[in-house]
Amino acid sequence: MRAATRKASPLSKITVDHEDDATETTLSAQLDSTHVAPTFAELGVRDEIVRALDEQGIERTFAIQELTLPLALAGDDLIGQARTGMGKTFGFGVPLLHRISSGTTGTAKLDGTPRALVIVPTRELCIQVTKDLDNAAKYLKGEKNKLEVLAIYGGRPYETQIATLQRGADVVVGTPGRLLDLANQGHLILGKVEVLVLDEADEMLDLGFLPDIERILGMVPDKRQTMLFSATMPGPIITLARTFLTQPTHIRAEQADDSAVHDRTSQHIYRAHALDKAEMVARVLQAEGRGATMIFTRTKRTAQKVADDLAERGFSVGSVHGDLNQVAREKALKAFRTGKIDVLVATDVAARGIDIDDVTHVINYQCPEDEKTYVHRIGRTGRAGRTGIAVTLVDWDDIPRWQLIDKALGLDIPDPVETYSSSPHLYEELSIPAEATGSVKAAPVAKAEKSAPVEDDEITERAPRPTRTRTRRRTRGGHPADSVGPKSVTAETTAPESAASGDTEGDGASTPRRRRRRRTSKVGATTNAE
Repeated sequence: MRAATRKASPLSKITVDHEDDATETTLSAQLDSTHVAPTFAELGVRDEIVRALDEQGIERTFAIQELTLPLALAGDDLIGQARTGMGKTFGFGVPLLHRISSGTTGTAKLDGTPRALVIVPTRELCIQVTKDLDNAAKYLKGEKNKLEVLAIYGGRPYETQIATLQRGADVVVGTPGRLLDLANQGHLILGKVEVLVLDEADEMLDLGFLPDIERILGMVPDKRQTMLFSATMPGPIITLARTFLTQPTHIRAEQADDSAVHDRTSQHIYRAHALDKAEMVARVLQAEGRGATMIFTRTKRTAQKVADDLAERGFSVGSVHGDLNQVAREKALKAFRTGKIDVLVATDVAARGIDIDDVTHVINYQCPEDEKTYVHRIGRTGRAGRTGIAVTLVDWDDIPRWQLIDKALGLDIPDPVETYSSSPHLYEELSIPAEATGSVKAAPVAKAEKSAPVEDDEITERAPRPTRTRTRRRTRGGHPADSVGPKSVTAETTAPESAASGDTEGDGASTPRRRRRRRTSKVGATTNAE
């Protein structure tokens, strides 16, 4: 392999590596602090897309967008590699929309058959990417209506998605399993796809979607543009890229002195006791300047337990994990995005793809499994040039796991300081007010909920039943039990118990209660059936 360095504007430093077999070109760029990123308009993006992005406050490109757009707009295959939160979605989304709407892919008109396919690993990322593309395509016009972007993912009825496909969709964003199902059934037509995108390819590998992706890639035309985006490039992803991409350009973009994790994220690691974690989290949530916060757990049960505990302490909290149905997960995410709740508890799998720029704090309630999971978690904050705070609580049993993460990332914190909810350094380092306690004042909504109609999953408080004094005496055929036949063992022992317990005989106003009994073969012998 030979390497060459050239100076180019507007980038400060570009390195281009050519593979010996000329099948792949690697382009790495490092931007200094004085670099001014170009606008989307300066890179030749359609005015309709530029206008839609301007309305969202997006004018200038991030590093990965600055490098990918010229190549992607020209129709080249490429591999985009950048850390999470660095703008990969518009890195492929803008050129995708530009090409299929302007006819540069070879098709003059959009006819409702999918021309672009974006494959993503999770439902949440599918929803997010669809929303971003739909917003960017706001002013793009097809033959009759605006360019249609459709999300296809599991957890939703097939019928609705099939009906939408029949009405027509120009861009389809979906998860591998549901895409493959609809394609096999003949509802999703992939024969006209001209632009294919694999987003977060490393996560799809982790989730075991690689076989499904290979089947889908076998259904699309060979003549197409393919873009693969990933935060990391493990071996199987490199093999996939070399198999299905044609002479791709491998793009790595970063700011000067960037590390594997966000430098703008302040990281705090504490050795915490499992029984004190809830108290610690409650205090962290009262830190000064704390905004939207994400809390990560390793298991679904722990996620729900933490969410329930924080709700009882008065915090506005929601949860996203595998035990919740898709409607509940989307409802919690929407509430988090719109600010109705400011704390979201999630498992690692459910949280992948959640793209919310203004998250100020990330709390690792349980130690991540490995360094890659750690990077993904804390990558939810410090996004798009903002600053953030990441707090990791490590149990005593998880110290060996944390030390492996620390060594892999070079954090130089192998032995976290022992910390409790009352530790002064916790308050000082995270700017927690000294008067903070383990709960906050309950919201007024809590009172309203008591008078709300009872739902299926609600348990309401019932008024206590009035105390009643009821006397009861054994009878046979309306006569006292001791006046008919020989006394049974139960009858003899019940009378003293009733007297001892304070039961008195009724005044005759009520009808005596009959008792069921079975007769034996001997005349007069009785046995209680109760």
